Amino acid sequence: MEITEKIKQAASIVEIASQYTTLKKRGRKWVGLCPFHSEKDASFTVDEEKQLFHCFGCGIGGDLFSLVMEKENLTFPEAIKYLAEKYHIPLPESRTAYQESRLEEKIFEINEKALNYFRNNLFRTPEGKKALEYIKSRQFSEETIKKLKLGYALNSWDALFQVFKQSYGVQDLEKAGLIIPGQKAGEYRDRFRGRIIFPIFTITSRVVAFGGRTIFEAQPKYLNSPETQSFTKGHILYGLNFTKEQIRKDGEMILVEGYADFAALFQAGIQNIAASMGTSLTPQQVSQIIRYAPKVIINYDGDEAGINAAVRAVPICLEKGLQTKVLILPDNLDPDSFLKKYGPEKYQNLIKKSYDGFKFLMLQYSKNIDLDVPEDKSRVAKQVIQEILRISDSIVQNEYIQQAAEFFRINENLLRSIIDESQKMKVSPRPGEEKEAFLPAERRLLQLLFNQVEILPLVINELDPTCFKGLTSEPIFKYLLDGFNNDRNWNFTDLQELVDSRLLSQLSRTLQEDIPPGSVGEALDCLNTLKKITLQNKLKDLQREISLTEKKGDKEKLMNLLYQKHEITRQILRL
Repeated sequence: MEITEKIKQAASIVEIASQYTTLKKRGRKWVGLCPFHSEKDASFTVDEEKQLFHCFGCGIGGDLFSLVMEKENLTFPEAIKYLAEKYHIPLPESRTAYQESRLEEKIFEINEKALNYFRNNLFRTPEGKKALEYIKSRQFSEETIKKLKLGYALNSWDALFQVFKQSYGVQDLEKAGLIIPGQKAGEYRDRFRGRIIFPIFTITSRVVAFGGRTIFEAQPKYLNSPETQSFTKGHILYGLNFTKEQIRKDGEMILVEGYADFAALFQAGIQNIAASMGTSLTPQQVSQIIRYAPKVIINYDGDEAGINAAVRAVPICLEKGLQTKVLILPDNLDPDSFLKKYGPEKYQNLIKKSYDGFKFLMLQYSKNIDLDVPEDKSRVAKQVIQEILRISDSIVQNEYIQQAAEFFRINENLLRSIIDESQKMKVSPRPGEEKEAFLPAERRLLQLLFNQVEILPLVINELDPTCFKGLTSEPIFKYLLDGFNNDRNWNFTDLQELVDSRLLSQLSRTLQEDIPPGSVGEALDCLNTLKKITLQNKLKDLQREISLTEKKGDKEKLMNLLYQKHEITRQILRL
């Protein structure tokens, strides 16, 4: 059995959808408020029998894989892995992949036990109790410490190693990033020593790595696990496992730099937050943000390094279509220090006054630049133009062009001509526009062939691929024909890899419509209508060619075209 079928047997689309919205039974279907857009009246529909969903408000739809892909911003393979993990279904693997998977599971197991070890150190050892007092002196409550599962690494060369070597091999502990080789052969030392431990979790709350903050003024101040089989620093946002639902609810994420900033905001009740664990935001982290919110407020440290990090982060966010703002706290303060000095209320007030991300970029690019000097203005404006060019949304791009023209006091038309010229020089073309929705006959034929599988074998001889040429549904009908010819039943999941998500949404909506059962005759009528439309389109093209040929005076070609026109007209009249 295919892995997708195993997942479908184990999973329920109602259960999956209920993670994102509250559903109520209405007849044979479930309805609720759409998790993809704001609405007052429920237009989100889930068909448990067909294992499909569709929102009649925003038009999105598909099967359970589509739902997870859209909501969690995953690729199709990632969605399979996500659901397989959720329902404890083993994935098919090659020998190499199997070995890598086993190592990854081993690292997760070691990390889970290491977390218990670090937490035990913090609460049940004399040295740990001193560390606990230190954390509390930083105004973190015991409740926050326990919620975030903080721990402590003893200030010993090899305390962890001596405990864990009894259960795990040296290689596994080293690959988990918990030990490092010592100066002598065969000697190993703990990576984390004398540090408050911040466990780093995956989105499904598995311990993937650790961050440690020294309490003995050792260098570096903060130390992270190295990248391992299961941990890539730039792919994870710290704390997102704790706050993802609040972020979804608020529709906005506050992005901070470090663990202490996250903990301080979390404790203050500001919980639509995550931390990038450093000052370089990555595209992968931005993709994670988009899964949970359409807006982000970047609140890095208020010093020069933090501001420069925000300057690097904003273009990545804008390029991916994330609405971006930037908050720079006064007096070079970080969020943790600001909250201790001024409290959460003042912080919330400043959040409301955050800079628009694009305006922040223009201000920073022109910082210490005299815009009255033409050459300097040109250089900075061209820098901003490059950021505008990275934005794919033409409406957003248009707004930013207007803002840039006003900011730099440059004629808007001149700015547009520069941008147009730059776009012409791009190597890669823009993606094509979305096709029109299904024609009535097209939609009904899809309903009959997908929902009443017994009809397809009876009309298969009439399904000429040329009937669907140029239709929105062309790839779907091609899939149906190929499947029938290869003795393969249709499967919505297979379509996932063959057609784009918007077309899948249109198909999902079409298949969920409450319509009476049809017949073979109705299917043939639909097919004839589509044949007629195809022939009429062909006739229009032919007529254009006839007009051009008449102007050129090519009589031989004209006679041939007129004969083709006569034949097509005759075919239309016969339908």
